[in-house]
Amino acid sequence: MPAQVDRVAKMYAESLLSLALAAGANVPAEIGEELDELCELVRANAPFRHFLQSPIVDAKKREHSLQNILKGNVSDLLMKFILILSRKGRVGHLLEVGDAFDQLMQERFGKLEVDVFTVNGGAIDAEVAASVSSRIKATYGKEAVLHSYKDASMIGGIKLRIGDQLIDGSVATRLRRMQAAMIDSARQDFAVSPDRFMDGGASQH
Repeated sequence: MPAQVDRVAKMYAESLLSLALAAGANVPAEIGEELDELCELVRANAPFRHFLQSPIVDAKKREHSLQNILKGNVSDLLMKFILILSRKGRVGHLLEVGDAFDQLMQERFGKLEVDVFTVNGGAIDAEVAASVSSRIKATYGKEAVLHSYKDASMIGGIKLRIGDQLIDGSVATRLRRMQAAMIDSARQDFAVSPDRFMDGGASQH
């Protein structure tokens, strides 16, 4: 969830949102879910991402392949929109359009996308999810939409990312802060009374 989105991507996202709103009250949320899933596929699948972005791929062949890939897997509205992106030479920027659409949905419907990182990346404990959602509501005045991700570098705890803001409550980070505080405290003590450290060192011999 980047802090800023491409201006052209936002223009296309606004067009998609307008079409979705015209199609029905529940359609924007449905389109948002479909677009999120498709963007996740693009991120996870390098060959598919290259297929969308490569200038070498023939435009007509790409459009035909997209029709075969998307038909029956996404709504007709989203499929038609992606084909328009392809014809306009913008389908390689689908991820940026997805980010822009997410941002528009947050602004319009008062929801906030929150990335939650844990060690295993699995489903978030219901009690933890409720606590996070409650704090987001109290702080931002918006309903939290939680997305779970894996961060193997963590020891435990959770990290939250909201836009470009990282809220780090992981065990590894707390340990690093404790270590840094202990080192800083030792340096300050040494600066105030270095003789105490020297005497301590001498008494060991």
